[in-house]
Amino acid sequence: LARSLRIDTIIVMSETSETAWADHARAELRRAGARSGVAREAVIAHLSAQDCCLSAQELFDGLRAEGRSVGIASVYRVLDQLADLRLVHRVDFGHGITRFEPAQAGGEHHHHLVCEECGKVDTFDDPGLERALNRVAGSHGFALDEHDVVLHGACGDCRASA
Repeated sequence: LARSLRIDTIIVMSETSETAWADHARAELRRAGARSGVAREAVIAHLSAQDCCLSAQELFDGLRAEGRSVGIASVYRVLDQLADLRLVHRVDFGHGITRFEPAQAGGEHHHHLVCEECGKVDTFDDPGLERALNRVAGSHGFALDEHDVVLHGACGDCRASA
């Protein structure tokens, strides 16, 4: 059963964060020897304006809505390059669709709450959770590089209508 997710809390990043990630991504791709191109620039520009995750299809649709003619295969290729260089995070909410969001150079990130009823996605950050995750990793002798926390349940709207 295919399910579409509704992401309601995409917040446009501040101009400086947006520019910083895009500039960092371009520099890292150059350093890795990747060729620049229209598709790569379009994907970086579109992703840099997001504060949450998009699937490759959502990214492709967004580029089309902006009037950019980039093929879906090019979108996947650029996302794979960005993921290989750890410039984007792959986020899996289940349901067979991988989403991507900018990986901030300073490590700033958020986590996700996914409503299993309507597909709404909310983001959250919690410094106490971050400390707890680092404490757990450290107590097992593990150096934590990155992590994802995705909480599944029912949002307030769906609970109220049940």
